[in-house]
Amino acid sequence: MDSPSHLRATAQAYDAVAVRYAELVRDALDGLPLDRAVLAAFAELVRTAGGGPVADMGCGPGWVTAHLRDLGLDAFGIDLSPAMIALAREAYPDLRFEVGSMLAPGLADGRLRGIVSWYSLIHLPPPEVPSYLAGFRRMLAPGGHLLLGFFESGGGPVAAFDHKVTTAHRWPIDGLAASAREAGFVEIGRMLREPCEGERFRRGRLLMRNGEHPG
Repeated sequence: MDSPSHLRATAQAYDAVAVRYAELVRDALDGLPLDRAVLAAFAELVRTAGGGPVADMGCGPGWVTAHLRDLGLDAFGIDLSPAMIALAREAYPDLRFEVGSMLAPGLADGRLRGIVSWYSLIHLPPPEVPSYLAGFRRMLAPGGHLLLGFFESGGGPVAAFDHKVTTAHRWPIDGLAASAREAGFVEIGRMLREPCEGERFRRGRLLMRNGEHPG
């Protein structure tokens, strides 16, 4: 079955800029201490819960996947863009990367201990986001953790904007948190940070737990 048109368009857009994009983001976390802190908190929660596989959904060229590995996680990446996955495999040959959709990565339900979606839900049509959050919950083991990174709308409604690669959306942090709760997640914490130099929008981070607790 063919992918929906917006998924094909997103993959093609990232294929077209893959090399340049990889160059821009490869060392991006070096200058973002708050982002590193959120990723470190996520990693500690996963490790404390016993560890296990963690999926970087929409991994692009693999920079966040590699950072999660360096934080002690059993991380692997999934992305729609074959060009991005090729670059990730070249840069990090010790890690696993697969071409695929965030909703259909070929994983059994309840297998993952963590999911990171770092600026990947932003390209979905907003009405589809709840189904992706529900899919993340199905893939997570009871008590597994989810970290969402996204552009925040400043408290206003969901808003499309001219992302440099392809159409994207800014989300109100309360609205995205509510969608995650409706999908069965429990909020652990959140962070808003103001734009750094060269950034246009405020950034949001939501740290959630699968509401099903281990038996």
